[in-house]
Amino acid sequence: MQYLPLLAMLSGGLSSSKLAFVIAAAALAGLSRGFSGFGAALIFMPLASAVIGPQVAAPVLLIVDAVAALSLLPDAWGKADKTRVFVMAAGAVLGIPLGTAALVYLDRITMRWLISGVSCALLALLISGWRYHGRPRTLATVLVGTMSGLFSGAAGAGGPPVIAYWLGGAEPRSFIRANIIAYFAVATVIAIASYSLGGLFAWRLLALCLPVGAVYALALQLGAKFFRLSGDTSFRWVSYALIAGASIGSLPVFDQIFR
Repeated sequence: MQYLPLLAMLSGGLSSSKLAFVIAAAALAGLSRGFSGFGAALIFMPLASAVIGPQVAAPVLLIVDAVAALSLLPDAWGKADKTRVFVMAAGAVLGIPLGTAALVYLDRITMRWLISGVSCALLALLISGWRYHGRPRTLATVLVGTMSGLFSGAAGAGGPPVIAYWLGGAEPRSFIRANIIAYFAVATVIAIASYSLGGLFAWRLLALCLPVGAVYALALQLGAKFFRLSGDTSFRWVSYALIAGASIGSLPVFDQIFR
């Protein structure tokens, strides 16, 4: 019995069933992140938000992913086009604070419907076979970064605009994945500063980050191993499937399933 307060502290005050659900969501999110370089928020946020709320789920994911994804960064940073990464990050500097303000002040259900709708539209665009011709223009890159930053700040789900922009191109999978990982590393630094100013971090989040982070990190490494065994075609179609599942699963109409 003397261990119950310790267990409650390590769970962030959640019941065992709720903690297990959040950890399962973290495992799926980590597999996606390690395999494709994105998708963690698209899976974790709709599932975890139904249990712990978006204002807790978003900063937990931000902390956990920032620590766990460090292992992916050295290799990706060497392969990425850093000029394009920082140009897109310049847009994120504008978008992330706006998204953070939405997370703090605006109606959460409205934001979730909006993000799900845009994700579905971007998926249709990807599957249509549309491609960029040549190097993307600077203004377009900044605008994509702004849109991604807005979604990142509001729901931790900044992936779809970036995926539509880079995954829709004809570059090799390793180059696309490296750009995605490098961009989100820079965007994470911006988001941490924005969330701190928005008052979204609390000490109780750190306790919840321990079990969630351990499972997420292991799943991320497993996903990275799967990536090395996959081919270009499977990489793209698994990425499409992740966006589709997250877009549909994040619809608020399914909240009663997770509660």
